[in-house]
Parts: sequence; structure tokens; C-alpha cells
Amino acid sequence: MLYQRVLTAVVLITLLVLAVLKLNTLWFAGLLGLFVLLAAWEWAVLSGWTTFFGKLFYSLLVLASLFLLYRWQAIEGLSLAILASGVMWWGLALIWLKMSKPDAGMSRNARFYKALAGLFVLIPAWYALVMLHEQTAHQGPMWVLYVFVLVWLADIGAYFSGKRFGRTKLAPALSPGKTWEGVLGGLLVVGLYAAVVAYFYELALQAAGMLVLLSLLVSLLSVAGDLFESLFKRQARVKDSGNLFPGHGGVMDRIDSLTAAAPFYVSGLLWLGLNT
Repeated sequence: MLYQRVLTAVVLITLLVLAVLKLNTLWFAGLLGLFVLLAAWEWAVLSGWTTFFGKLFYSLLVLASLFLLYRWQAIEGLSLAILASGVMWWGLALIWLKMSKPDAGMSRNARFYKALAGLFVLIPAWYALVMLHEQTAHQGPMWVLYVFVLVWLADIGAYFSGKRFGRTKLAPALSPGKTWEGVLGGLLVVGLYAAVVAYFYELALQAAGMLVLLSLLVSLLSVAGDLFESLFKRQARVKDSGNLFPGHGGVMDRIDSLTAAAPFYVSGLLWLGLNT
């Protein structure tokens, strides 16, 4: 099982790094869109739309949204609106997490709102990463790779810190294995990572401090993405969102943290001017 997990992780990371750095933005958007399409299929199931046509309709709705947004990205104000919707959505998602019960049933209204939530989870994250990748004059692909690595390191740091020092449960009803000590460990690793990147990029002290602060906030928000998907899995009575990746579950299991991190991260980069 461990061998399977490690092999899958190595293959995925290698392919992802090559895709981010070697593909032009059109191909990168298409490849990332494929993963979002697969994630939409899984999200439909987590939302209670379990029939083939229900999953197909939802997936095609998401795919059509990605296509139209890519075609219309030159419209003035659209990018800002999409990023803002992604950031504001995760503020609402925190309230949703606080008010929801993991053992709640799957009513018709619940299915509708969960499906709607999926649009705000998946689409702004995709758009933010594609938008950033397109800024090749400002090392956009490298900044895309930065947030991927950030999310991975936050997860790894949280896992090992939680294993070694974990005592205080973060959200026992949603994810019993997560602890506050793990979260702090993840933040420590991310802070060091941001500081090292700032050093090698020779950022001024103020810019370096802003990058570290932004990275810590993004790391915290990535935890919300993980917990939000955990809530939906609990309510759907499933362990994983899918089984596409041996030892790792489905696509949503791999990108849940990233969906929360990406819109806030890209908004922060643009606002602080760190990618210029």
C-alpha cells in the first residue's frame, strides 16, 4: 500500500511539474480542465447526484463554464470578479463548516446547494491558476508551481507533526486524524519554504515578509478546503471521493486543499504585486 502511494505520488508530481513549466497556457488550461472535469464528476456524487445522467450533466456544466470563461477572459473586470467570488466563497464555506452536521441527510435542497457549492469550489481555482500561468513575463508558471509545492509541504508538515506531537483534535467529527499541532507544523514548514524562496529570489525585506505572510494564510485556508471536502464525504458516507489514483483516492482528494488556496493566493499575489 505504501509503495503504491509513493509511486503514484512520484508520477503525479513529475507530470505536474513538467506540465506547469513546459506547456503553454492553452495546453495547461486544458490539462488542468481535465482534472477539474473528473473532480466535477466526483463532486456530483458527493452532492447526491448519483445517476449517470446527473453526473454527466453536472460535469458538462462545469466544463462549459471553463470553456466560456477562457474565451471571455479578456472582458474587463471578469478576472477580478472570478477571483473575488472564489475568495468570498471560502468565507461562506467556513460558516457552512461551522453550522453543518457530518451526519446530516441528503435532501433535495441539500443536493442543489452542494452542487452549487461545487461550482465555486472548482471554477475559481481553475481560473486563478490559468490566469497566473499566463503571466509568463512575470514568471507566472513558477508562481503556479510555488503554490502547488506550498500545499504539498503544508500537508506533509501537518501529517508528520500530527503523528509526532498531535494531541488536540482539529475537527474530530470531520477528520479525526487532523490536529492543531499538525496545522502548526504545516505552518512552520510553509513559513520556512516561503523564506527560502524569498532568499533565492532576492526579494526585498518587505516583499519577503509579505510572501511569508501570504503563504501562511494560504496554508491555513488550504485546511478549510480539506475539511470542506471531508464534510461532504462524511455526509455521502464515503471514505474517498473516487479511486482514480491508487493509494490516494480520487481527484478531489488530491486537490481539495488547492481549491481553497488558489483563488486567495493569486488574489494576494496580484494585490501585493509580488509577481511583478
